[in-house]
Amino acid sequence: MAIVFEKPKGLTDVPLHYCPGCTHGIIHRLVAEALDELGVTGRAIGVAPVGCSVFAYNYFNCDMVQAAHGRAPAVATGVKRSDPDNIVFTYQGDGDLAAIGTAETVHSAARGENITVIFVNNAIYGMTGGQMAPTTLPGQVTQTSPYGRDTEKVGFPVKVCEMLSQVDGATYLERVAVNNVKNVKAAKAAIKKAFRNQIEGKGFSLIEVLSTCPTNWGMTPENAIKWLEENMMPYYPLGVYKDKTATEEAK
Repeated sequence: MAIVFEKPKGLTDVPLHYCPGCTHGIIHRLVAEALDELGVTGRAIGVAPVGCSVFAYNYFNCDMVQAAHGRAPAVATGVKRSDPDNIVFTYQGDGDLAAIGTAETVHSAARGENITVIFVNNAIYGMTGGQMAPTTLPGQVTQTSPYGRDTEKVGFPVKVCEMLSQVDGATYLERVAVNNVKNVKAAKAAIKKAFRNQIEGKGFSLIEVLSTCPTNWGMTPENAIKWLEENMMPYYPLGVYKDKTATEEAK
């Protein structure tokens, strides 16, 4: 019997531990499929920091390095520079990348490091109990903002793609989502392009993936998808925020 669908070779044969409705599993698959299809899984090295994303080292069938909280881009820089033939990626949540790791992210982009950053934005701290994150929406209720995020007291959410689009060293920035089949396909295309940019030596690429956290949002998986569509996507519009490769190809 012909096999028409199977798990990517880039994923280990281990059941996912994530909460029901969490979309980390979808994003893992897209990263693994991209690496497999580009034929680079064998020379890929992932960097996982702190947060729910740290468990990526259990699931990707490639070498993995654990970084201190927020330091994944700095560690990835060292790994890539030590052997430029490696295909190096970070897999980070918003509480990591957009909080304690903001400086590492910005300066890796500014230097134009030839790495790929997968940024999972679920607007909350997932692993540590659901505290307000830098990406938490105005008015959003969390464990540390029980009356909703008050922008007058704690400021506005950090929009990572918009911010990095002003950094000259960044090559490719795109925000995607995994809330339906159409957007999952678009997310895979973006992730694959980000890795292809690295293979071709084109510099820093970051793919921001809007994700759900039903457990800490206090919702069913179905309602979490609806909340993402009705609240996160209007505040964090999907699309390409910078693509130097398109500009070069047009010349």
